[in-house]
Amino acid sequence: MKNYFILFGIGAFAYGLLEVIWRGHSHWSMMIAGGLSFVAFAVISKKLRGFPFLYKCILGSLTVTALEFVFGVIFNIILGQKVWDYSNIPLNLFGQICLLFSVLWGFLCVAAIPFSEYVLNLLNKKGGKI
Repeated sequence: MKNYFILFGIGAFAYGLLEVIWRGHSHWSMMIAGGLSFVAFAVISKKLRGFPFLYKCILGSLTVTALEFVFGVIFNIILGQKVWDYSNIPLNLFGQICLLFSVLWGFLCVAAIPFSEYVLNLLNKKGGKI
């Protein structure tokens, strides 16, 4: 369990950094989404070991998109935080998710899923100590 908390922290930091590089800023809620996504990538990699890599990337993309939708509804629509708005991007749903970013999450999974598996294996070998 401790290893998943470490994975969460790595994902939270990495996603926050990625957003700052991409958009120039981030929101604390996106760090939570990033941490959950990175843990999900490790679980996908571990549980679906015999499945094709493309399938894992598609599932990873769908996972991030689902998290983005839930966080968007909570923070953007219900709480009015205006963290992001995809309303001007074609094929969006309530301005919270869109096909373009779902595809981009899939490409991100190409690196993130193997990396999450590598980190989890490393943590398991070292007993959770980095």
